[in-house]
Amino acid sequence: MVLPRCWGCGELSFRDCRDGAGALGAEVRKVESGNMSRRTLFATSICACFWLALPQVGMGQSVVAEAPERIYRSPYRVEFSVPLVELIGDLERTERGDHRVEAEVPFHQWYSPRTLERWRAWGPPARQYPGVAGLDHWSVERKRERVIAVAMRFHGYSYQHHHIPDWNPPSHWPWKSTCAGSNGKGVDCSNLTGFVYNLGFGLRLNTDVDRQAEERAAKGPGEERATRLRAVELPSSYEERIRTLRTGDLVFIRNRSGRISHVVIWVGPIGRSPDGVPLVLDSHGEDVRDSKGQLIPCGVHLRPFRENSWYNQSANHALRIFQD
Repeated sequence: MVLPRCWGCGELSFRDCRDGAGALGAEVRKVESGNMSRRTLFATSICACFWLALPQVGMGQSVVAEAPERIYRSPYRVEFSVPLVELIGDLERTERGDHRVEAEVPFHQWYSPRTLERWRAWGPPARQYPGVAGLDHWSVERKRERVIAVAMRFHGYSYQHHHIPDWNPPSHWPWKSTCAGSNGKGVDCSNLTGFVYNLGFGLRLNTDVDRQAEERAAKGPGEERATRLRAVELPSSYEERIRTLRTGDLVFIRNRSGRISHVVIWVGPIGRSPDGVPLVLDSHGEDVRDSKGQLIPCGVHLRPFRENSWYNQSANHALRIFQD
């Protein structure tokens, strides 16, 4: 399955699709009644058919990581143990999944002079999402899979120094240069991890990577609650390290000076790679090659956690949000 862009009209998600499969039947009736041209119907049909051609993801099916706007096709995928609708169905059918409510300011103010003056290149901060009804009764494994399912909604987004993934400023807006080459929708590593737990669970993490690495409690779910975070020491052995980590763990990486500079989401046993290498999901530069030797594009992608990689050799510790 291609996430998260509609192949027909190019919108970032079916929720934004200009024509949409759900509207196709109504448009057919317009043609039959003489209120719509067949050319317009054809354009609508193309968009709807491209969307409907995507496989439905559920138990035993896979989310294949690929970005349709790039030639790159990833060899990696995620296979969930339960139907995807059971993991993130609420994001598709409720306002929670609407990108227009991602920020703490109303959508119509995202690109206002006040937003420009106050937050400059970073754009508006993320809102505090509420908790998710019924989530307390979920198993730990299901919660962890939800982390990855939520994160995969942003697969293919570019690497940007923004607070929220769907903020797409106009060309005149200030831009903090990144490997993306130009401004657009996207987030950096710690804003991705922070937003995933916020959107998915109503948990608010600090989005500065240094501070996120040091946190031992997250605000939420709800205004009056806090959730304990556990720091996980990583064994020196690569094999032991893999056995220690759990799906959804945040793994923090040091730079050459020893400072925490990056964070990734551990995919764990639901990740699928041709060579069996474990996978992480992060927003990163264009300097990691996949199992086919291809450079993985800059931005949010599944990437390999190899024994000789910077990820593994510079990993500092992990944060576990959902305890065993």
